[in-house]
Amino acid sequence: MSQNVELKKTVVAEISDRFARAQGVVLVDYRGLTVEEVTQLRRLFRKENVEYKVLKNTLIGRAAKEQGIEGLDPVLEGPTAVAFGYDDPVAPARIVCDFIKKTNKVEIKCGVVSGKVVDAAAVNDLAKLPSKEVLVAKMLGSLNSPAAGLVGVLSGPARALAVALNAIREQKEQA
Repeated sequence: MSQNVELKKTVVAEISDRFARAQGVVLVDYRGLTVEEVTQLRRLFRKENVEYKVLKNTLIGRAAKEQGIEGLDPVLEGPTAVAFGYDDPVAPARIVCDFIKKTNKVEIKCGVVSGKVVDAAAVNDLAKLPSKEVLVAKMLGSLNSPAAGLVGVLSGPARALAVALNAIREQKEQA
């Protein structure tokens, strides 16, 4: 087997591993970006633990098939860069969509969420969702709210009893 074939197998295995570990993936056509813009985009991705790679379409297709991801073939034409989000499934979509609003240069090809291919419109919708941290904070806040209300309700009768006893004591002291 030639060295080139072995190298391709290694790269496909690495891409397949990225697909397996990623919670959210976005494929984009990056044509028209300057070196400065690519550097800026990579910096934004790095802050959110999103890996951004320019990859060959044939290798992406093979790796996706290894992971049981179907439906990428129609978008694997022209230059393709892939953003793999490991911590937050929304992060790659949010970063790409925000970047598009600023530069109007990158085009979303599709996304992959939970092993399913979604179109560019779904990636845009995904980008509008709050981040994982915000969702967790909201959930904790909503879980904490009933407990605080319960404490208030339970302490109400005790407070009323204390006020009544204090009023009786004051009345007896005056008599």
